[in-house]
Amino acid sequence: MTGPLDSTESAKASILSRTRELTPARVIPSLNPMEVHFTPELERKLNELASQRGQGADELVQDLIAASVDEVAEVRAMLDNRYDDLKSGRVKPISGEDIEAYFRDKSATARRQQPGS
Repeated sequence: MTGPLDSTESAKASILSRTRELTPARVIPSLNPMEVHFTPELERKLNELASQRGQGADELVQDLIAASVDEVAEVRAMLDNRYDDLKSGRVKPISGEDIEAYFRDKSATARRQQPGS
């Protein structure tokens, strides 16, 4: 025979089991340290630069990597945009020969304009 306490506990267990089923598991990522190996010369340069900047070498490396990742992302976005411009016809490609001729002419013009030429 089930008493009032048993049915309350049973109801709580039932609710909890349904709640667990309806609630997706959340994984909270943790920061795992990454080990990076540098040559002694590069490590010396990093330590020297970190000292000049008044920060630890670990912090400097994180700053440098973050800046590099941001720069690579910017370059990638710029290249993607230029590619899209070329594919859509908004800009026309220039041949290597045309670029070479442009700079050859520009250089010749600059030499002619120099005093004493």
